[in-house]
Amino acid sequence: MTERNNSQMASVHAGPSVLVVDDEQDFVETLVKRMERRGFKVAGVGSGQEALLLLGKEHYDVVILDVMMPGIDGIETLREIKLAWPKIQVILLSGHGGEEMGLRGMAYGAYSYLLKPVALKTIVETTYTAFEEAGVR
Repeated sequence: MTERNNSQMASVHAGPSVLVVDDEQDFVETLVKRMERRGFKVAGVGSGQEALLLLGKEHYDVVILDVMMPGIDGIETLREIKLAWPKIQVILLSGHGGEEMGLRGMAYGAYSYLLKPVALKTIVETTYTAFEEAGVR
């Protein structure tokens, strides 16, 4: 393989790697597909517990995390992520929370708090900004 080919392959996923965590399977599948089309390396899971297990095995730069989930909710998942992987940026999403929930999430280290429904453009821009501000790469 030539140096040029190596460089081209490295640039395929030069942006952030993203983990989408939401108990609404249709939402996860749709967001994963739409972000992959925009060049992100994306995986999706349906619970906080699954997210923590996957983060223990694979690296992600940004986690897009629903707040209201059965079992381990988004705030508790956020706390666990920040304790184990403090450099990972977490973007909270909620269709049910208000300003208080957003403030709690930010106090635990969330990068941003977005209310559903949210435009894909907003999710993409927030993900890139979180990644760039973290200076992970």
